[in-house]
Amino acid sequence: MKEKYKVGAVQMATGPNVSANLFEAERLIKEAVEDGARLVVLPENFAFMGKEDSDQLAVREADGDGPLQSFLARVAKQHGAWLVGGTIPMVASDPEKVRSACLVFDDQGQRVARYDKIHLFDVNLPGVDERYRESAIIEAGDAMVVVDSPFGRLGIAVCYDLRFPEMFRQMLDSGVEILAIPSAFTAITGKAHWEPLVRSRAIENLAYVVAAAQGGFHLNGRETHGHSMVVDPWGTILAQVPRGSGYVCSSLDREFQDSVRRSFPTIHHRRLKCGV
Repeated sequence: MKEKYKVGAVQMATGPNVSANLFEAERLIKEAVEDGARLVVLPENFAFMGKEDSDQLAVREADGDGPLQSFLARVAKQHGAWLVGGTIPMVASDPEKVRSACLVFDDQGQRVARYDKIHLFDVNLPGVDERYRESAIIEAGDAMVVVDSPFGRLGIAVCYDLRFPEMFRQMLDSGVEILAIPSAFTAITGKAHWEPLVRSRAIENLAYVVAAAQGGFHLNGRETHGHSMVVDPWGTILAQVPRGSGYVCSSLDREFQDSVRRSFPTIHHRRLKCGV
């Protein structure tokens, strides 16, 4: 019998005060761990959401050095849980940009993975005067990440990545079994697409998905959708929190996942493979 683990997704409404955001993040991580979570996923931009996108330049960190990275390492070790650290701004090759980096720490506080967001949200939302240009301040990553963990092969994606199923198919080729997806969907796109996209990535890849989101009103005027959730390989939503700060926890049943993959073997019925 494979051991069952609990996982948690933290939801926040982050603002420009880093100290306040970290205090709230640790409070929710602690509550999730006390509820049994051994893996906790934070939302995108959990530590900072400024009034302007360019405000990220003031809090960016060099790889391996900085208060946000130290916070993640300390909290993971102190609470004895694996931590997927949402995203934080990291130094980029372009001095006028940042990398949106998701760092993964084990329960000893050791960093085991870094994923830099690949797909950048450059869109005009239809029917409203709402525009986003992440590429103006963020330098895109170029490598997917799948890492071994006690919970299975863990793949990392961030927010807008959800819309690109070929990325998840490549993760599947690397043996992915559970997906952690820190996000900050807008209220408009979230209402239309968040749940269908999260559930689709679970169903297509017969994988567990832990999707942690921003959810609420932010001081920069932005509204995010929330609805952080844990979804099983059959596409069933096991736990969900609608709006505001909070967390959800649910168990991963690897025996169930193995059973689904054996009895409904869509993974092995693939005929067209994605190019690299």
